[in-house]
Amino acid sequence: MERNEIRKRLKKELDKPRYEHTLGVMYTAASLAMAHGYAVDDAMMAGLLHDCAKCISNDNKIRLCEKHHIPINNIEYDNPSLLHAKLGAFVAEHTYGVKDPLILHAIKVHTTGEPDMSLLDKIIYIADYIEPMRDKAPNLSNVRRTAFVDLNRCIAEILEDTLNYLMARGCCIDDTSRITYEFYKRYLTEA
Repeated sequence: MERNEIRKRLKKELDKPRYEHTLGVMYTAASLAMAHGYAVDDAMMAGLLHDCAKCISNDNKIRLCEKHHIPINNIEYDNPSLLHAKLGAFVAEHTYGVKDPLILHAIKVHTTGEPDMSLLDKIIYIADYIEPMRDKAPNLSNVRRTAFVDLNRCIAEILEDTLNYLMARGCCIDDTSRITYEFYKRYLTEA
């Protein structure tokens, strides 16, 4: 399916704020791809589809994951909104016809990250956090600058801010996010 066709379909399936966020991620991913030497079209496709399952109801997210044998951990059962990344990779492949495993993987890990992410994984993870409509995260202007200079350090900064935010609010934290932070935090001390 062509990117313009996917955009039209997503405009109908996502609520307005989510659709606008999606476009922001797509264009931010393109900018990061240009800055870091990645294929712009692939980054745009991953950015466009990263939240394709976000507006599915939580009950349906669980039901669809169970039906299609997508693993669900205890944190995800308690917070089904986290499933939109895993389910999104499935939807991108089976509804929108994406076959590129790198694009599908970037969609799958864009919420929690994972240790030793690919370049596209990093681009989508970061683009989701820094796209222009985002305005609530701490240190956002610094994180945005870092994104165009050092992706690994940027991921470490995002994870540190995210984990601090979740802990301060007593929220459950997915183990993958913790493990990812442990992997990337070394980049915070590198010059």
